[in-house]
Amino acid sequence: MERIKNPSIKLKRHLDYQEYVDIKSLMKYCVEKDNVALKLELDYKLSKPLDKSEDLNKINEFMFYDEGTLIGYIGICQFGGETLEVNGMVHPEYRRLGIFSRLFSLVKDEWYKRKSQDMYLLSDNNSLPGLEFIKRTGAYYDNSEYDMFLKGDLRRGSDLNELRLRKAINKDAKEIARQNAVYFDIDPKKVGLILPEEEANRGVDIYIAEFNNTIIGKVHLEVHDGIGGIYGLGVLPEYRGNGYGKEILIKSVQLLRAKQVNEVMLQVSVKNKSALNLYKSCGFEVVSTMDYYKLRKEINSLP
Repeated sequence: MERIKNPSIKLKRHLDYQEYVDIKSLMKYCVEKDNVALKLELDYKLSKPLDKSEDLNKINEFMFYDEGTLIGYIGICQFGGETLEVNGMVHPEYRRLGIFSRLFSLVKDEWYKRKSQDMYLLSDNNSLPGLEFIKRTGAYYDNSEYDMFLKGDLRRGSDLNELRLRKAINKDAKEIARQNAVYFDIDPKKVGLILPEEEANRGVDIYIAEFNNTIIGKVHLEVHDGIGGIYGLGVLPEYRGNGYGKEILIKSVQLLRAKQVNEVMLQVSVKNKSALNLYKSCGFEVVSTMDYYKLRKEINSLP
């Protein structure tokens, strides 16, 4: 265990490139040392332009340095809804020195300044230190999500040639929000609008799935560090059971491979057995599990 010599904490609304590099370096070391996954969304954050309408006093990045070297980090993410997602890490040689607790106290201070009532704390299911810390906060288990990677060739079924993926435009924002509310069981009034053209500028392409000119679902695709990601894939309830989900998946993999990705991955809720079975039937395998624990503000503490 190292000793902290000259500590400093940096709080930022938005990462600059050098901070991004420092966090990526620490993440790589922690992942290799601990054999766990981290969900920090760094590439998305770096590519996200500053929103001038957003509160300039918001803090999303919490960094702990010792003599100029980053040894601890926690980040806040918020994706089109009110609930915050929090994930972070501490250099293995600097653990049990109160670094994460100090950063998390600042995260909680920030949370209580915002309207968000709920906050998710994320940890790899294999990270005993992470899970132990979360349980000490009083957070309760809410759900888990699998990271799955395509192994070998995609196992194909019969193609539905009439199904097409149309790249979404800003006019599709309300449709995307409507589908997100259905797939993630969220109050439609609490789903923020995502502008597809702005998402495309930061590396996330959203596609609307249509069959015979009827909208039946959607999917989000992105590429970072040679890995193609498939997210938010869904088929509207009234169109399920017709093979559309498999065809959307097949076409998504084709689009990603056209970009010369080295690997293809996706995320799926552990509770979503039908989607899990679909992905397994196409050649995807589970490589890690991310657990989500929820903290809720006390009613008498709400602003």
